[in-house]
Amino acid sequence: MSDSAKTKRRTGRNAPTVIIIEHSTLARTTVVKLLERELAGWNVIDLISTESLDRALGAEVRLIVLDLVGRGIESISLRDDLAAIAARFPEAPITLLSGADDVVVARQALKMGIRGLFSTSLAVDIALAGLRLVLAGGTFFPQLLGADTTGSNGHRPARNEAEKRLDDRTQYLAIADFTPREADILAELQSGCSNKVIAGKLNLSGHTVKMHLQHIMRKLQAQNRTEVVARLIQRAAGGQDASPG
Repeated sequence: MSDSAKTKRRTGRNAPTVIIIEHSTLARTTVVKLLERELAGWNVIDLISTESLDRALGAEVRLIVLDLVGRGIESISLRDDLAAIAARFPEAPITLLSGADDVVVARQALKMGIRGLFSTSLAVDIALAGLRLVLAGGTFFPQLLGADTTGSNGHRPARNEAEKRLDDRTQYLAIADFTPREADILAELQSGCSNKVIAGKLNLSGHTVKMHLQHIMRKLQAQNRTEVVARLIQRAAGGQDASPG
């Protein structure tokens, strides 16, 4: 454990805590400084590996961020780390920090009970919004937005109340800031529909759907479909308090 983590554990033992497990000193330090600024009054404990997890026992752990960079989602190393975390902090939500956006990895992580996948390509404001969403009880997988996330039974996974409330706020923002047709397309996009499916459901041509999406991306200053919905999540979560209710 770093000296800064030891200090925080001495000065704020009973404060809500986030654990960062990252081998790279630069990446770990950057994430720690970001979270210290975002979560004022919280403990941020940074560890090089899960071998040091026992040093955080007794802390009120609300979130664990685990490094995935350089490992496969089904690697033995990752599964050992998850098992070590579950043995000590079974109630703490786990998110992964990845070096790439990968739908397959995100889908598998969701099945494994991971609560979020944060790629290093995410804009900081979107990443922080995703953090607030996870702390509020939701999940953050922007990689799956626009992808088919249905299970073998054809039903979408049940969402908890925090995610449903966020959906309501996001749809309100869509109606307030976009044309009615753009709001329709955004609603379908948030449901994971492809351009072709959206066109069929709204009785539009594929070209028209693409044109509306381009307008939406300009309004949100987004580069792609994933970032469109991620920025809506960011805006909807912006008023949420990440501190315990």
